[in-house]
Amino acid sequence: MSDARICVGAFGGAFGVKGEVRLKSFTAAPEAIADYGPLHDEAGARVFEVEITRPINNGFAARVTGVASKEQADALRGVRLFVDRAALPSLPDDEFYHADLIGLEVVDTGGRVLGRVSAVHNHGAGDLIEVSGAGLKTPALLPFTRAVVPTIDLAAGRIVADPPEEVFPE
Repeated sequence: MSDARICVGAFGGAFGVKGEVRLKSFTAAPEAIADYGPLHDEAGARVFEVEITRPINNGFAARVTGVASKEQADALRGVRLFVDRAALPSLPDDEFYHADLIGLEVVDTGGRVLGRVSAVHNHGAGDLIEVSGAGLKTPALLPFTRAVVPTIDLAAGRIVADPPEEVFPE
């Protein structure tokens, strides 16, 4: 597992004219983003104390310490928010943080290397892992289900997949 910071949200700019910001949460329980303690920008240079004030379309309205005007809130647009990996709760054995899967080698059930996980997507119907590698013109998408991905070995840095034959032609 990575000891790096994990992206848990992003600012979307001002909400109103009194310094509130739009906050997009990428956490499993969206409102929990404020419970992880101080949030940092990607470089770790800026620290943000966030208080959610209310839910809004596609996120939350929030107050950020030190932000008192619409202009200050707009200046935060696009800033991604991170927490230290250690601040995240432990997961059961059959659950994984997306950040822990990215970069893992993907092999088929016969041991042939298929590529590496380059991203994890969820468009509402379940997670998909994106696999990039040599011999692939475009990344392959695999449903992140037990049937297609029976084994995840974080310690070995490897995923064993049983993809449909047409996804990775020999």
